[in-house]
Amino acid sequence: MSATEQSKWSWPVTRRWLPAVVEVMPACAGEVGGTFILVFFGVGAVNAAVLTGAQMGLWQVAVVWAIGVSLAIYCSAAISRAHLNPAITLACAVYDRFPWRLVLPYWLAQIVGAVLASTVLYLLFSDAIVEFERQKGLLRGGPGSELSAMVFGEYFPNPAVYGTSAEAWRVVSLQTAFTAECLGTAMLAFAVGALTNPRNSARPSPAFVAVMIGLTVAAIISVVAPLTQAGLNPARDFGPRLVSWFLGWGDIAIPGPRGGWFSVYVLAPCLGALVGWGLQSRLLAHVQRSEED
Repeated sequence: MSATEQSKWSWPVTRRWLPAVVEVMPACAGEVGGTFILVFFGVGAVNAAVLTGAQMGLWQVAVVWAIGVSLAIYCSAAISRAHLNPAITLACAVYDRFPWRLVLPYWLAQIVGAVLASTVLYLLFSDAIVEFERQKGLLRGGPGSELSAMVFGEYFPNPAVYGTSAEAWRVVSLQTAFTAECLGTAMLAFAVGALTNPRNSARPSPAFVAVMIGLTVAAIISVVAPLTQAGLNPARDFGPRLVSWFLGWGDIAIPGPRGGWFSVYVLAPCLGALVGWGLQSRLLAHVQRSEED
């Protein structure tokens, strides 16, 4: 193909796709930035708690997560509607008329934000991780090293609560972990949908919605985190997990010592979000129809 022919072929394609790319870039930038903030504070709190004991107790970690989620929403809502979670993006596409053409770009942006935040956290805590591994006698990537890998990706049962032995594994089965993540994300999606649904006459003012969503995340973490570390967000898990895979945790990161990372921390949240958002949407629609009748 000559240069002239190639130009004639490529220009219409470029002219057709370029506006779409330009259109989605600001929203994707908002998702990158918002997810960065969410992961920096949330996963950062896990780093500080596990490696330094800075947060004494699960509730303190959950409160930092609540603050991080609220800040992330405040900073990105006007730019991208602050999904910050592939499961929420999926639910919005199915039930809230979010354009399907934006789903994949949003997912990629959310993962990029999580990866960037996790990389920054490693730069901050790398020496603390090495010292933690030395004190615990851990070989990075070896058996039991999920005790340090948990500051990035997530594991079931929570290694900080139950340890990493085979006996600990009996406490939380794969089925239990899947159910916990599915149910936790369903409750989160139900709350997000209800708090933002214009049919809901009891919803708070827009300025207060971010705080309520943050508190919802904190409450769910308080119940679910001892079992699965409460992922609730595929980008929050996969981004940091991918970073830990590159940093030497290898099979402990992906696929994990028990496998199931995809079903528990990706598939279950997506399914849960569809169930939770769909349920609140149907209930509110039914109530509205009843009031109109």
